[in-house]
Amino acid sequence: MTEAPPVSAPSRLLDLFSGANLFPTLMLGGGISMHAIETYITATLMPSIVRDIGGLSLFAWATTLYVAASVVGSIFVAVRPAGVSLNRCYVAGAALFGVGSFICAVAPIIEIVLLGRTVQGLGAGLLVTLGYSFIRFVYPEALWRKASTLYAAIWGVATFLGPSIGGVFANGSAWREAFAMLVPIALAMALLAPRRLPRGEDRHEVAPAPYAQIALLLASVLLVSFAGSVETVPLRAALVALATVAIFAMVAIERRARARLLPAGAVRLSSMLARIYLIMLLMLVALASDIYIPYFLQGLHGVTPLVSGYLVALLALGWTAAAFLTAGLSGRRAVVSIAVGTLVEAVSTGALLVLLARDNPGSSVATLVPATVAIFGMGFGVGMGWAHLVTLVLKRAPEDEKDKASAAITTMQSLGSAFGAALAGVVANSTGLLDPGGVAGNISAASWLYGLFALPGLIAFALAVSLLRQR
Repeated sequence: MTEAPPVSAPSRLLDLFSGANLFPTLMLGGGISMHAIETYITATLMPSIVRDIGGLSLFAWATTLYVAASVVGSIFVAVRPAGVSLNRCYVAGAALFGVGSFICAVAPIIEIVLLGRTVQGLGAGLLVTLGYSFIRFVYPEALWRKASTLYAAIWGVATFLGPSIGGVFANGSAWREAFAMLVPIALAMALLAPRRLPRGEDRHEVAPAPYAQIALLLASVLLVSFAGSVETVPLRAALVALATVAIFAMVAIERRARARLLPAGAVRLSSMLARIYLIMLLMLVALASDIYIPYFLQGLHGVTPLVSGYLVALLALGWTAAAFLTAGLSGRRAVVSIAVGTLVEAVSTGALLVLLARDNPGSSVATLVPATVAIFGMGFGVGMGWAHLVTLVLKRAPEDEKDKASAAITTMQSLGSAFGAALAGVVANSTGLLDPGGVAGNISAASWLYGLFALPGLIAFALAVSLLRQR
């Protein structure tokens, strides 16, 4: 008589930190944490850096080059040479991140800081992509969703911790210590990776690199970043249009190319995988409008910089809270959570059109409380869906293209943040922030910004509903 298989216990989030899972979780979560927190630390420190060593005209490039390099790093995981295992990629990523941090720490001029940020970005792109690539090698499938939830929550926590840590090092030349303290951490992780992480799969054949798609993708990021920093509206519009053309050209080449950047079917809307990636991209585009929330809180609502920073941190709290609250959902309920999350994000973003875009010099609590709830809701909506989207990618991607699928998650993350931030700059600067400026200009800019940036969330909602129908 055949013995019945044992009934496995339900997986818990704490299982990620028990037994053989502990060190891989610390390593993979640590890599994502370094990238996420450093992103916000640098955003806080850049004003101090340019005050100390100059280079205000190159201010935006500290983010632009970092994002562009992280896209290259993430793509390398998918097209790495034969024989290069995943844990060797992790060693390279941690080492590059440490070297880049060291370059930034000793930089005498802004151009050297930008070089360091580029090297950092390459390492960060590798580390974040490997966090997702390793999930299927480190954990049983029952823990995939839990691991995705943990890594999603890290981004939410980073939004709070990054500016707080950066604020500690924001005086004088203390910003150098903020970079220097990352060097030993990164190098220790590089040394531990071969001992604490499995090899992953080796490449027995060299995958051809999709150079044309990579070039067009990077061009689109750089063009839209330029658009956010130029002063004339026609030039901004032209740069955004060129970035859009580059994206469409990349998609057209990807559909016909033998050397592909994305998994099969990821550029055709008829494919479920393509819609999952597009939902990810749109959710982060909408979320990027948060970069102007502190400015409007201070300029329209009389809130101090410190208080505005903590109010925006509620967005991170919302993301983290939702990620943990919905971690136990699976199957159709997980897809419902994605759909509801996109709608919550869209409604919360649109609500700021009324709640944030108004003159409240007396800091009326009756006005600020609803605005705070909407800020929390933006993060909560993303948190409801992100981990489930990651899990769907890992399950839906073809078995021989899991690395491409994991790399594409990081690519969508970087593109969504980069495009969203740059487009937010284009909208705000074109609708009154610079001219006429002042209270009237701020109200106009905030109204346009949050009205328009609710649209990506609504499109994501429609795509999520289509996932429900397909399932």
